Amino acid sequence: MINASEIREHAEVIGADGMHVGTVDRVEGNRIKLTKKDSGSEHDGHHHFIPLDLVESVDDNRVRLSRSSGDALGAEQEQDGSSIRH
Repeated sequence: MINASEIREHAEVIGADGMHVGTVDRVEGNRIKLTKKDSGSEHDGHHHFIPLDLVESVDDNRVRLSRSSGDALGAEQEQDGSSIRH
């Protein structure tokens, strides 16, 4: 697992395919909290989370995930840990 202290606020989160997944708001526990603007239109106004165990690497201001952007978006969670895909 990556050292969470390497992940910086406002870093871009990208999938293994290089596509944008979100922007880091901050790390909370074992998850990355994404900014509200990256939550999608049907979830506008609140944050989504990505599990830290999906992080492959951190380079400068970019967090690269071990899954494609589509798979990573499918793994996003609500604040309570439930899936955003009900």
